[in-house]
Amino acid sequence: MESQERKPRKRRRRRPPDVTPIAPGEGRDHVEIVPLGGMGEIGKNITAFRFRDEIFVLDGGLAFPDEGMPGVDLLIPRVDYLIENRHLIKAWVLTHGHEDHIGGLPFILPMVFGKESQVPIYGAKLTLGLLRGKLEEFGLRPGSFNLKEISPDDRIAVGRYFTLDLFRMTHSIPDNSGLVIRTPIGTIVHTGDFKLDATPIDGKVSHLAKVAQAGAEGVLLLIADSTNAERPGYTPSEMEIAKELDRVIGRAPGRVFVTTFASHIHRIQAVIWAAEKYGRKVAMEGRSMVRFSRIALELGYLKVKDRLYALEEVKDLPDHQVLILATGSQGQPMSVLHRLAFEGHAKMAIKPGDTVILSSSPIPGNEEAVNRVINRLYALGAYVLYPPTYKVHASGHASQEELKLILNLTTPRFFMPWHGEVRHQTNFKWLAESMSRPPEKTLIGENGAVYRLTRESFEKVAAVPSGVLYVDGLGVGDITEEILADRQHMAEEGIVVITALAGRDPVVEVVSRGFVKAGERLLGEVKRMALEALQNGVREKKSLERIRDDIYYPVKKFLKKATGRDPVILPVVIEG
Repeated sequence: MESQERKPRKRRRRRPPDVTPIAPGEGRDHVEIVPLGGMGEIGKNITAFRFRDEIFVLDGGLAFPDEGMPGVDLLIPRVDYLIENRHLIKAWVLTHGHEDHIGGLPFILPMVFGKESQVPIYGAKLTLGLLRGKLEEFGLRPGSFNLKEISPDDRIAVGRYFTLDLFRMTHSIPDNSGLVIRTPIGTIVHTGDFKLDATPIDGKVSHLAKVAQAGAEGVLLLIADSTNAERPGYTPSEMEIAKELDRVIGRAPGRVFVTTFASHIHRIQAVIWAAEKYGRKVAMEGRSMVRFSRIALELGYLKVKDRLYALEEVKDLPDHQVLILATGSQGQPMSVLHRLAFEGHAKMAIKPGDTVILSSSPIPGNEEAVNRVINRLYALGAYVLYPPTYKVHASGHASQEELKLILNLTTPRFFMPWHGEVRHQTNFKWLAESMSRPPEKTLIGENGAVYRLTRESFEKVAAVPSGVLYVDGLGVGDITEEILADRQHMAEEGIVVITALAGRDPVVEVVSRGFVKAGERLLGEVKRMALEALQNGVREKKSLERIRDDIYYPVKKFLKKATGRDPVILPVVIEG
């Protein structure tokens, strides 16, 4: 049969009546998209959308430090752009309640608005419930912010130029949404985090009709979750994982410990179902696990026939009646599972015959920490079940066949892969280009870039300050790259502290920590060199700064030659 040339489908770009129209060429005839986090990385998701003098912000997440960031608790995005343009922000919209989407808000909101604001912050019931808990935890009053509860399928009018049609998407937490963003120049579809689960735990499937409707009208730009763009096929359903958890919990001979993300309400529900089926009491251990579960229970997202117990209440029960949900799925050093594995938990210890289920996969960068915990659990005599050997975890993100469906439903003119490292974004770009109707242009997004979207073009046009702020204890932004480098240096090479009293009778003391096992001879030589420099400096009436330098450089050179190591040398010269 002779092939016929396919004519491109004419796009219908119907403008909804509640978006203010503009004539081509009038003023700022474009939308600016400014990702401040979540591009080229997994975590700290936050994006600003601007048209003329109006901005709305999507999400405000955090990320967790890797092993090369000693002492750092959390990472949050720099939001200089939002602080500078706070007077233009008309709304803040939250897609769902995971930490990488709302965890940064207790830090970001005060930076942008101070301790109170009337700018509406839209989120579904569970999302706002979790946010309220986080604000209270950090000493903020939720009532000082304009929190507006919406459904995952609601419509929001933002200012004069944006109308947002939310649509439910299945994920690893209830109340998760994507957005159809209608603007005066065209429609943007943002998928949010998603997978297309046909049998979700709560029975609420993705609302793809809105995605298809937007595609029929014409989608100018698609911004889509690229986390699993390398994975062929479909992401397994949560119901499959629930069945496997039921099987392994039913066969466990002794106590059962389960760790998963504290916000993974669907997974926690599946574990509770299995525990109840086999006559086990469910105890919670770990601050975030207890807090998230309490909020989910209060709001009706968790169902429990009996109640949730504290660890003290179940420790004396027969082993076959105990199941403990605990924090520590990523091998965090202070988490419950880590303390159990390394015998540092005050209330309970792992013993032979226990079953430990890691119902999660390591976040990139956490693999070594998780493996250390697994090995220690084996050494203590526990049965350890973890993916992929056991089917006790499924991702909350779409694989290639699901991504193809979204591309086919939207057939966007322009495309931006989001929520992933560069390899994920690039694989999604290639996937989009392999479709029968590929986007005209795909851009690999970067944090801090300003992307200009018009009816006819999509390009990077500028950059704004971006990057990360380190949260260390009560300090936010106090830690710099230089300080982290110093900490890494001390961790790798150790430190030598030389205290010198510059007086009539000069005195020197030398202390080393984390350095080579320094004998009396080595430290004695350091002390002799420092004392000689101190005595010369006092005799020649040098400044304290000059004396410090006279101690520092010779000692540094000597230690490098004598040991092959390069410790941090800290000379402290005090006037006596």
